[in-house]
Amino acid sequence: MKVLVIHGPNLNLLGKRETGIYGKKSLNDINKCISTLASELGIKVRILQLNNEGEIIEAIQKSDYDALIINPAAYTHTSIAIRDALLAVGKPAIEVHLSNIYRREEFRKKSFMADVAVGQISGFGPESYLLALRAVKSILSK
Repeated sequence: MKVLVIHGPNLNLLGKRETGIYGKKSLNDINKCISTLASELGIKVRILQLNNEGEIIEAIQKSDYDALIINPAAYTHTSIAIRDALLAVGKPAIEVHLSNIYRREEFRKKSFMADVAVGQISGFGPESYLLALRAVKSILSK
C-alpha cells in the first residue's frame, strides 16, 4: 500500500501561524506522527508540502500511489483544477483539515474537493491526518 499525503499552501508555517486555530505542532511534528502510524499500519507513505497549485496538480497526476490524503488548505475553496485532478486519476482521496471548516468563515464552508473525495475529516487538529490514514488502510484492505 502506497499513500501520498499532500499538505497545501501555508501549512509549512504550522506551529507559528494562527496557533489558536491550527495548533502548536509544526508540520514536521505532524509528518513524524503520520510516518510512525503508516509504519505501524504497513503503509508506505510519501509526504509533500506544496504551496503552488500547479505543483499539487502535478503531484496528484504523476505520483505512484494507491490512495491520497490531501489537505488542500485555501485551495479547498477555490481550486476546480485540483478537484479535476483528483477526479481524473480515479484513486481514493480523503480530504483533511486541521480545523472544522464548517465552524469558520462562510467562504470556508464550500469545498470543491468534497464531492470527489471518498470522505472528509476536519476539526480534529493533527489527529485528522491519522484518522485519514486509518480510513485509507480500511479502504485499501477491502
